Amino acid sequence: MVFSGDVSTPKGLGELNQFLAENSYLSGFVPTKADLSVFEALGKAPAATYPHIARWYKHIASFEAKERGTWGGQALAQVAGAKPTTAAAADDDDVDLFGSDEEEDEEANKIREERLAAYAAKKSKKPVLIAKSSVLLDVKPWDDETDMKEMEKHVRTIEMDGLLWGVSKLLPVGYGINKLQIICVIEDDKVSIDLLTEKIEEFEDFVQSVDIAAFNKI
Repeated sequence: MVFSGDVSTPKGLGELNQFLAENSYLSGFVPTKADLSVFEALGKAPAATYPHIARWYKHIASFEAKERGTWGGQALAQVAGAKPTTAAAADDDDVDLFGSDEEEDEEANKIREERLAAYAAKKSKKPVLIAKSSVLLDVKPWDDETDMKEMEKHVRTIEMDGLLWGVSKLLPVGYGINKLQIICVIEDDKVSIDLLTEKIEEFEDFVQSVDIAAFNKI
C-alpha cells in the first residue's frame, strides 16, 4: 500500500494517522522518498491526537539528514548504517537496550546476597567444635610416708578455664610407694599441659614429679 493524501489538512492528517496504524512506512516496508517528502511537509511532530503519525515522525527523525538523502526506491537495508524498518523497531528506539540486562543483573545479585546471608545465618547456628584432649597424669610422691589423699586433694584444687578433673587411683611403684594416677580433660586452646604440670609440682611437700602417661585427642 502507498499513502497519497494531503497532510496539510486535518482530513489528510486523519487519513495518514489511520494509514500508519497499519503500516510502518508510506510505501512498502522500508523508508523511501515518500516518507521523506511527507516528513518535510509536516515540518514538526504532529499533535498527540495523531499518535501513529507521531511515532512514525519520531522514527524518521532518528535518521541523520545524510541518510535520509539517500532514500530512493531502493531498500534502506542496502544503505550503510540503516536503521530498523518495522514499526516495532521504531518503538524500540526509545528503549534502553541494556536496561533489561541491568535489571536481571540486579535481581541475580539480590538473590545471591540473600542466599549468602541465609548460608551465613545457618552456619552461625551450628555449634562450634571445641578441640579437647584427655590427659592421664602420673603424680609421684617423695616417699612412702607421703599422704596420698592430701596430695590428691591439693592437685584437685588447681582450677583453670577449660580444665576438668576426672577419676583417679593409686598404683604401686615399688618399695611401698604408690603414685597418683589421675585423668583430666582439657580444652586445647585454653589449657597448657606444661603449665598444668608446673602448677602440680609447686606442691613440693607432696609431689616429687609429674609425668604424662597418656595424651589423647577427643
